[in-house]
Order: sequence, then structure tokens, then C-alpha cells
Amino acid sequence: MTSTKTNDALLFVAVAIAALAAPLILAPFGAGYPDLMQRFAIYGIFAIGFNILFGLTGYLSFGHAAFLGVGSYSAVWMFKLLSMNIVPAIVLGVVISGLFALLIGFISLRRSGIYFSILTLAFAQMSYNLAYSVLTPITNGETGLQILLSDPRVLDGPSNGSLPVTMLFGLEMRDVFWNPTVFGYELQFSYGYYVCALIMLLSFYISMRIFRSPFGMMLRAVKTNQNRLSYTGINTRPYTLAAFVISGMYAGLAGALLASMDPLAGAERMQWTASGEVVLMVILGGAGTLLGPVLGAGFIKYFENILSKINSNTLDGWFAFMPQGMGDAAAWLVSPFVGSGWHLTLGVLFMMVVIFLPGGLMEGAQRIMNLVSGKSRKRAGEATASTPAE
Repeated sequence: MTSTKTNDALLFVAVAIAALAAPLILAPFGAGYPDLMQRFAIYGIFAIGFNILFGLTGYLSFGHAAFLGVGSYSAVWMFKLLSMNIVPAIVLGVVISGLFALLIGFISLRRSGIYFSILTLAFAQMSYNLAYSVLTPITNGETGLQILLSDPRVLDGPSNGSLPVTMLFGLEMRDVFWNPTVFGYELQFSYGYYVCALIMLLSFYISMRIFRSPFGMMLRAVKTNQNRLSYTGINTRPYTLAAFVISGMYAGLAGALLASMDPLAGAERMQWTASGEVVLMVILGGAGTLLGPVLGAGFIKYFENILSKINSNTLDGWFAFMPQGMGDAAAWLVSPFVGSGWHLTLGVLFMMVVIFLPGGLMEGAQRIMNLVSGKSRKRAGEATASTPAE
């Protein structure tokens, strides 16, 4: 137990250092600007919450994007009606998403396995279609919900003629408060990113406590053998429903943060592709692990940003050192995997991980650590054997 607590503390410290130093760490990789770093943190929260449901209980939801969208819509409505301060918006987004998850979970959890997955997918698609058409007065349909100069914002003063920006007690989320140049890289430290990073760290800590709690142990038991628990007289539905609601609240928090960084909410955030993306994040990083979902979210969002921006001119520059015919052929071969076709690269990477690393990136990291530690022990053993006895 002491060893587990120590390892968890070290892991949390490592994640905190990486999150706080992200502008410096990510700058050499072309990802050290606020918009992308905010997405790393926000989708990390989304994946952490999904992992509480899928990683611990084994219940695979294909409809979690519904809660992401509900959180975004709730936050934007708070910006329109109350204030541009992000605190009320985040609170409302989490609460409404939790209530919505309670309703959907109460119905969907009457089934398990693929039937549960199909039910959640159906609810998410119904939510998407309602937001896109029937609930247009609330969601603004395909245009998306956004703030307007005519919005009341009862807690804010009168507008000065320009659209207000989201803020945290006067600190504007879009502001860069420090912009140094280190080792030739221009770093951008913004309020928006650090708000997202601190909330992500809090979410990660809560997830860690859930994993190590008796509640988390019960969720693992549900995943291992739910029928056996039922035979012993334990009603598992309250536990699975609680996990579903907590997971939905995480998704609502992520949606509210997306709206807090950019006050716009659209129905596309509720589409089935967004639900599939978080499934990929968790499986790619390592379902059931603490750090895996964060790694998976960062991995996918990084490649989405980098690969989707590669165009024909970039490819021509890459292969300019080759003879013209060979360079054109190489660019032609690579072009389907970048730009608008970057999902093909993601699919190939996902297939390789599933085939060779079923436990995700965390399994790969564990194998490397075992290999390094094995070599270290082997060298220590050889050194001891070569030392003459006194």
C-alpha cells in the first residue's frame, strides 16, 4: 500500500511538471502554442473521464460526445445570460451533463455488452439530430450557438461595442502573459492553457483517488465478473450508474472548457465520430491505466494537428533532395496519409498498437522499462560475478 501511494505521488508530480512545463517541452515539436496545448489538456480530461467507465467497468459507450456537446451548449448559454466569467459556465456544464448522463445511464445500463454500446450510440445520435434541427431555438442549429452583442449578461457591465471575451476574474483566457525565447524557440505562456492544465491535473488526481478507492475496486470487480457479483447478492447497477454519471460529468467539463476557450458550441461536437475519437484515445493510450488516456489524447491531437497541415508543397520540400521522378513518386505515395487523409495514418498506427501493443502506449513504455531494468540487473550481476572473492 505504501509503495502504491509513493508511486501514485511520483506519477502525479511527473504529470504536473509535464503539464506546467508544456510550452517549453512541446515547442521543439511544433506544438507549443496555446490553442493546441489547450486541446491536449481538454481532451485529456475527456479521455480520463471515459476511462473511469470503460477502463474500470468494461462498459463501452459510443455516445459520450453527447455530454461533451451538452457541456458546451450549457457554458455558452451561461456566457450569453449571466457573465463571461468561466466559473459559472463550467459549473453549469458539469451539472447539466451529469443530469443528462443520469437519465441516459439509467436507461442504457439495463443492458450490457454490445446492447449497451448501441443504446448509448442511439442516444448520442438522437441528441445530435435534436441539436441540429428540432432544438434550433436553443442550439442555433447548423450555425452553432455563439455570443452576441445583444445578449443580456446580467452580471457584466454594458458592452463597449465589441464582443466580450471569456475570462477568469479579469484574466482573459486568450491573453499570453509571458512570451520568452528559449534555445531559439518562442514560448507562449497563456492564461487559458494554464486554467485547462490545472483543471486537468485536478481531474487526474480525482481519477487516481477513484482508482485506488473501494468504489474503484468494485468497478474492477464488475469488469472481471459481474455475474459472480450478482450471485453473491451485490447489486452492481448503482456502481455502474455512478461510474457512468462521473464519466459524463468529465465529458461535460471538457465541453465547457472548449466553450470557455472559444465561446462557440456546435452540434458537430455531439456526432458519433467524436465519441469514436475518445474510444481511440483511451485504447491507444492504455485502457484501465491512469496515465494512458492522457497520452492517447495528446498523441491523437498532436498527429491531427501536424499531419493535417501537410500539403503538396510540404511534401515537395521533403523529397527535394531526390531526383525529380523519384521525388514525385515518393510524394505521391505519402500524400494519401497526410492532409485531409491523416485519418489513414491514424488508422494504421492504431492497428499497429492493437496488434503489437494490446495494452496501448503504456504497455510499450512498460516493456521499455523492463528491458532497461533487465539490462541493468544483468550488468550488475556480471559485475558481481567478475569481482574476485576476498
